[in-house]
Amino acid sequence: MIHCLGEALVDLICERPVRSPAEADSFVPHFGGALANVAVAVARAGAPAGLAGAAGDDAWGRWLHERLAAERVDLRFFDLAPGSQTPVAFATVSPEGEPSFEIYGEAIADALDLIGPRVDALAEASEALVFGSTTLAERGEREVTDGARAAALERGVRVCFDPNIRPNRWRGEVERAHAASRERVPGCYLVRANQDEAMAITGAADPAAAAEALAALGATLAVVTLGPEGALMRGACEAEAPAPEVELVSSIGAGDAFMGTLVAELHRREWRTESAGEALAPALAAAAEACTHWSAIA
Repeated sequence: MIHCLGEALVDLICERPVRSPAEADSFVPHFGGALANVAVAVARAGAPAGLAGAAGDDAWGRWLHERLAAERVDLRFFDLAPGSQTPVAFATVSPEGEPSFEIYGEAIADALDLIGPRVDALAEASEALVFGSTTLAERGEREVTDGARAAALERGVRVCFDPNIRPNRWRGEVERAHAASRERVPGCYLVRANQDEAMAITGAADPAAAAEALAALGATLAVVTLGPEGALMRGACEAEAPAPEVELVSSIGAGDAFMGTLVAELHRREWRTESAGEALAPALAAAAEACTHWSAIA
């Protein structure tokens, strides 16, 4: 089972390009949450997927639970937390297709509190563990995430890390996010970052050098996505692939679709590093498809 550790939430998306949230005139609810999106992408790509986390025990949480179950995501480590409200993210997209998020609600912390006592069981049930930086921003969430990561590494579970930095979760302290991400690269089987994140985390001057630096920090495979230019891989396998051309609606969830499909394709190849480069093309195709609609999961 490929378990994703993190949030499921409701994305409220303004479905037209705006320069700022002040220009938004309406928001439409969509399935969301970076790790929930990754879990669905894993399942859609044909690999066994699970989500470890929680939503609130409310109407929106039940809606998310039903959507996850319909996508064949294993929910043995996913709870609906009594007394918690499911978090929401207000999302706007610029005329260039770039998204901006403001997340409201404390259910991410509640979710990790529920997972804390179960990290050993989670590791035992996993062949791979996927996590991101969203659950590293606050101390309690960080301790649970680090506990799950340590339990996975101890058992030889492949750890896959997608920083996917959301500045508002870090109260604007992006340098702290970069440092926290850098500290968690060692031991990872896979690290995936976009080019801006990769260069900021490593201090490298270009994406290829950043991928090489991530591998030098301890990632078996380091993948840097380049937007419409595709992606490159360094470390135990060196590869590059172009992105398919599509008419861009928004890039919301494109990185999640890429990550989930990439992990599923690596699973399909039995995690053999010599064939890892073959996973880039299907991952880029999934990311491109996600760019043709307003949310990661259509």
